[in-house]
Amino acid sequence: MTPLISIAAESIAAEQKSAEVTDWAARIGWVVGLVLFVALVYWLMREGWKWRGTLQGDLPELPTAPDEPGEARLTMSGRYHGSTTAGQWLDRIVARGLGTRSRAELTLTDAGLDVVRPGATDFFVPAAALREARLDKGIAGKVLTEGGLLVVTWEHGDRLIDSGFRSDRAAEHNEWVEALNSMNKTITTEGADR
Repeated sequence: MTPLISIAAESIAAEQKSAEVTDWAARIGWVVGLVLFVALVYWLMREGWKWRGTLQGDLPELPTAPDEPGEARLTMSGRYHGSTTAGQWLDRIVARGLGTRSRAELTLTDAGLDVVRPGATDFFVPAAALREARLDKGIAGKVLTEGGLLVVTWEHGDRLIDSGFRSDRAAEHNEWVEALNSMNKTITTEGADR
């Protein structure tokens, strides 16, 4: 029996192969190639962003809040999701820092809408430039539930712009729409009376 066991053990050992050794050169080559590909895609996206900013270079400087804006009608904290050409929710505006998503503190006064963005460019929308406000579901690549986004349409230079905001408390959106639209109606009727 001993010779039979040793013959069986030898045949089993002959059939088994050791695991193949990892080809580290090939693996490192694939990783380096993948990293270079990701870097190329990132660089192309960055160049596209800069090119879009160059094309929108005719956009005037953003207005800043007046020294005495008046008493706050409404305030809201939340997120700024971006600005687009009015009516074209995918045509993002990146010039003058309007393409940067950020936290935002909104304050509505009789003078207009003050948008304070920590880490990004603040801007002010004068009351005369406000056109309308509505609830929507998306802007510039950000899609939310129906009515989950406050979109403010305003005029800057010769361009109508939609800016999208989302409050930390979404129940505030309806109040903002009513306040902005009533403010716009008041300004429009006052302008017609003159």
